[in-house]
Amino acid sequence: MKKVFVVGSGTMGKDIVQVCAQSGYAVAMMDIDESMLNKAMAGINWSLDKLEEKGRLEEPKQTIFSRITAVQSLETAADAGFVIEAIYENLDAKKDVFKKLDNIFSDTAIFGTNTSSLPVTEISVAVSHPERFVGIHFFNPVHRMKLVEIVKGLSTSPETMNAAKEFAQSLGKEPVMVNQDSSGFIVNRINGMAFLEALRLLEKGVASAEDIDKSMRLGLGYPMGPFELMDLVGLDVVLNARMGIYSETREPSHYPPNILRRMVAAGNLGRKTKKGFYEYK
Repeated sequence: MKKVFVVGSGTMGKDIVQVCAQSGYAVAMMDIDESMLNKAMAGINWSLDKLEEKGRLEEPKQTIFSRITAVQSLETAADAGFVIEAIYENLDAKKDVFKKLDNIFSDTAIFGTNTSSLPVTEISVAVSHPERFVGIHFFNPVHRMKLVEIVKGLSTSPETMNAAKEFAQSLGKEPVMVNQDSSGFIVNRINGMAFLEALRLLEKGVASAEDIDKSMRLGLGYPMGPFELMDLVGLDVVLNARMGIYSETREPSHYPPNILRRMVAAGNLGRKTKKGFYEYK
């Protein structure tokens, strides 16, 4: 498994590509939007420059960057051993991607979805070999966060789970095995409830976003408060993740408060739009 194919050049996609390249893999990053690809390549280049300045690269920056290829067609990397989908959180969109991939890649390639909340099994129905389909959930920012959740779908084979685990370890990550396919998996199932409670406190006027974040940092040792983290992740991503869990469980406690829904509708999505619960210049 010397070549990795990543579908999606957004925040998660480009960061996964960078980490794979830093770990010695040849990586093809695919997106149909050329402007998104150009932006992602520029972002990776900038990030590697910063890491090189700080002496945190084990190889010359240009050597790492040369392993990355930006492509706009799924067919261009049919020889990849590991395929990672990292598009937005929409079940139908993800299934459509894998239906197309299923006709291109070899019978030995492993398909991985970076979904943070959707059931892996439901996505895997799009491929003809669901035993080679696995959830591989990275955390933002990928180059800093050690954790990767390896999620078993209903048909995922033990061999695929082990291969995904070894792949994550080869990237310098610490994988945890999620043995039952449940929306939100481990971290987002727990941390998502903290997001929702923080939103409810803000909506009721109990405290400001700043003071809620400060309380969680100083009182519980969180590196970032819930509103800071939601702004970093993207409020649209948070909303889709919460709705994914709610759609599966139908438990009222998982339903997102109106304040989150309204901010997404207004286009205030966090850092990527320069405005969320905080403003960014």
